[in-house]
Amino acid sequence: MTTAQQRSASQNQADYLREVCQLLWPPPAQCGPGTAQLAAGGPGDSELIVLPGLRRPRLVVPNDRRASSAAIRGYGPPGSARGRIAARILSAALASGVGALVLRDRLQLRVPPDADTIESHLSATLGYQVRISMNLGAARANRKPVLQLLTPAGRTAGFAKIGVNPLTTELIRAEHDALVRLNAAALTRIQVPAILASTQWQGLEVLVLSPLPVWRRRVPLRLGQLAEAMAELTSMSPVTPSPLVTSEYWERLVSRLESADDGRERADLHEALGQLARQAGSSPLRFGGCHGDWTPWNMASTCAGLLVWDWERFTAGTPVGFDALHYWLQARAVADGRDPRQAAAACVEQAPVLLEPFGLPPADARLTALVYLADLAVRYLADRQEQAGARLGAPGGWLIPALRAGVGQR
Repeated sequence: MTTAQQRSASQNQADYLREVCQLLWPPPAQCGPGTAQLAAGGPGDSELIVLPGLRRPRLVVPNDRRASSAAIRGYGPPGSARGRIAARILSAALASGVGALVLRDRLQLRVPPDADTIESHLSATLGYQVRISMNLGAARANRKPVLQLLTPAGRTAGFAKIGVNPLTTELIRAEHDALVRLNAAALTRIQVPAILASTQWQGLEVLVLSPLPVWRRRVPLRLGQLAEAMAELTSMSPVTPSPLVTSEYWERLVSRLESADDGRERADLHEALGQLARQAGSSPLRFGGCHGDWTPWNMASTCAGLLVWDWERFTAGTPVGFDALHYWLQARAVADGRDPRQAAAACVEQAPVLLEPFGLPPADARLTALVYLADLAVRYLADRQEQAGARLGAPGGWLIPALRAGVGQR
């Protein structure tokens, strides 16, 4: 990322933090930047620590030793062991009080007794006092406030997602429905959150979920464990064979592409879908349950088991193997920072190996990978990820070229 891009991303984060503050603490409450030297005023006033600072905000935690320390532990940052060690050190520093002395940037909250804020709403909903911490995600169309709910004693009570526009509201409602179904399925290979509350506040959709124990000791995935968990999810409802172009899945995919803005990318995807339809013919693919966004940062392998969250894009009736392909591609194009276009092309090449545990023969595996690339490209295009500033939001730069090349090789 260039220096100019870094400045733009930082400004985006700072602007987003201001927008979220106005949304979650509406008048007569006030939320604004401050410093550690500015003392809170009335009895309803408080402070939030902004990490690493107001210029590049990434995480906002209560200015309270136990709550701030728990906030760092509760987010259970994915990634390298070094990152987890750094989080533990920061958590300990905040618990000791040293961190609050060093980290000077604050959000000052001025909350009159009669103010209706997200904290007062969530406290009333759950029946006990909670404070909140926020993790400010990177720019993308589906970015929304995700709040960690903390008790005064420093216990993580849950997480709340706030729908702020039609797309995020739709996704939150979809996650609610998915979790109702998943919790009823009594899955044995993964743990999913429970629903604590589903409400509306100030015209916004609010979904409150139980915390998963991401702070538990991490353990390496054993050989085949991830594929077994994905296969269990696939089979939670009957797995049905169907020719691709006569499936409900294909109808949904084509319909979603029609909702995207007209342009070169949509035209390229129309052409690629037509080629896929002709090449798939009447040969059946298998369709089943799919997480829809199973990535290394949406799961944790712990001594308490395999924890999986962010079920907003769960669907039934999706080609078997999509989750394995998505995990593999996102790990390389996002987490490892590899060239995304090369990673997308390699995803098709590796499909026979990746999907062998799911019983797909090589030809079906390769077709499934091409359909997956088309699906992801349609998602990014229909969600307008590029316009929202997502780093890989333009499918024409990586997904569509790999898809067109793969279709041409069949």
